[in-house]
Amino acid sequence: MQYLVYFVFIVSLSVFAQKEVKGVFIDSTELKVASVFGIDTFETLYYTTEDYTFHKKTKDTTITYTNFQLGEVTTANAFNPLKINLFYKDFNTVVILDNRLAEVSKVDFNVVQPYKNVSFVSTGFDNTLWLFNQDMQQLELYDYKTNTTRLKTVPIQSEVLDLKSDYNNCYMLTERYLYVYNYFGSLINKFENNGYTDMAFSKANLILKKENELSILTKNSNEIWPIALPNLLISQFLVTNETLYIYHLEILREYHLKLD
Repeated sequence: MQYLVYFVFIVSLSVFAQKEVKGVFIDSTELKVASVFGIDTFETLYYTTEDYTFHKKTKDTTITYTNFQLGEVTTANAFNPLKINLFYKDFNTVVILDNRLAEVSKVDFNVVQPYKNVSFVSTGFDNTLWLFNQDMQQLELYDYKTNTTRLKTVPIQSEVLDLKSDYNNCYMLTERYLYVYNYFGSLINKFENNGYTDMAFSKANLILKKENELSILTKNSNEIWPIALPNLLISQFLVTNETLYIYHLEILREYHLKLD
């Protein structure tokens, strides 16, 4: 019996150790920007500068988009590089850009019927956007080509802090919970929020920020695990597959996420 207890104890420690996530430093780059919004697998960088200009920088070229009437970009999503969406919260407007940053669509929710007071926007499948309707307190899947709402979730009872998505899932962080929805709008998972305030997402990994600590929720997982990182300040953070980027004081640091 004593040997059995030792065996179970050792196996438990082994399983726990396998779940430890380490951030292994790769490189750092000087970068003077206002906000970093994305880095893809080809190291294409999406960011804004203080003059409200949105940039797409590859190894060879940099192209830009500016809309002075709308001012500062609140969020930008380049998950689909052929349909990049820029959200201008102050003007309740979304602009859709192609891969050359040419404007292909513009949605002014002030004139859309029925009126929508939108506080968060993220990419959906086809010609859709995930929106959080502040007045209705609902998450909506909105088709900007047909100006129709494909689905709505039940109203949310706490303040929404962040919204991230891809073609398959939408993650909504509120003061009380992290909600995970599929593309049908069905709630497939729900986690208690233990102090998280921001998120970053890429395919298989969702990164959550609490003060200056980061944690990870991997796809199809039911547990959130802390990421072991050096003690540093985090102004912004991004994730691309298993690569974590942290931006602070004009330095962009790159880490490999290693699951032991």
